[in-house]
Amino acid sequence: MQETIKPPVEVRYQEELEALKNEDQNVKKPDNWQMSPKAVRTFILGSEKPVKYQGEKYYIKKKYFGNDALVERCIVTLAGNRGLMLVGEPGTAKTMLSELLSAAISGNSKNTIQGTAGTTEDMIKYSWNYALLLAKGPSREALVPSPLYIGMEKGILTRFEEITRTPAEIQDSLISVLSDKVLNVPELGDEGFLFARPGFNVIGTANTRDKGVNEMSSALKRRFNFETVMPVNKVSLEKQIILNEVNMLAQESHVDMQADEDVAELLASTYHELREGVSSYGHRIDKPNAVMSTAEAVSVYYQTMLTGYYYGDGHLDVNCLVQNLVGAISKEDKDDLEKVKGYFNTVIRDKSSKEGGLWKQYYEARKWLK
Repeated sequence: MQETIKPPVEVRYQEELEALKNEDQNVKKPDNWQMSPKAVRTFILGSEKPVKYQGEKYYIKKKYFGNDALVERCIVTLAGNRGLMLVGEPGTAKTMLSELLSAAISGNSKNTIQGTAGTTEDMIKYSWNYALLLAKGPSREALVPSPLYIGMEKGILTRFEEITRTPAEIQDSLISVLSDKVLNVPELGDEGFLFARPGFNVIGTANTRDKGVNEMSSALKRRFNFETVMPVNKVSLEKQIILNEVNMLAQESHVDMQADEDVAELLASTYHELREGVSSYGHRIDKPNAVMSTAEAVSVYYQTMLTGYYYGDGHLDVNCLVQNLVGAISKEDKDDLEKVKGYFNTVIRDKSSKEGGLWKQYYEARKWLK
């Protein structure tokens, strides 16, 4: 396959998926699922026990660091043919979780609707090839299926990203499909009823920061099981995510550098404390309005790594880290920068005097907070 910037989950983890499917051959699974719920869980949450496939041993990596019970509930929801809605703050890995679920269950994470203010019904259901429509009239040949149609026709999952960014009438077009699992194409007459194959379902995502933009109707909400994806609540977990994601990005970009554990812990602590509004020493902190997500922390670290790789000597510069931190935090509200300055002048100052080393360098780099 031609090299891509971000390969789909089913391509990135192809060997793991094949190994799990091979081991899962004689296990009961929902209709049209490529592996059992237990194997889906293993694919997402990892396993210490290796899986044997074609004479090789494959260790299944943990890909989602969060609430394991939430993952299990998501899998059961989809097995029960009920829509799944993942809600939470931006950057809490809702999209990644929906991709992992789709790749494991359907072998396809690309059947996706990206919700925006400009999303129309034909982007969700179907449109027409107007040349064929004029030449032959309404027919299946002239119909151009959209992700919802494809999911129903093939019996695979359809991902609906940022559903609350779409207008209310577009959201409500899902109600009958989720209720009756049938899509009507009036132009095709009696042959215009598409009944969903087993395996079809919808995974939606919505940011709580978008609440009120295009709030879902009560009727639509009833068609979904809601799961709230919370931010990572442990510095150690956030550090591990940063290390894993940055190293993966570096590998895919052929950047010959490895993420530093101490820097990852420093950045994880910063994001965790600013997000929670309290330091590990018990200081109360003014929380920024910016999204202090783990995804943003990964971006800050990776930008700093690239700067060191292309402009420096292959080492990460703490001054550059603080500069990138400023760019990430101050893009929504200029007052956030003052809150970060206060954080450095209290929390980081104390950590610098007590722990020294990297924390001292970090504190000295506060001159870039301007």
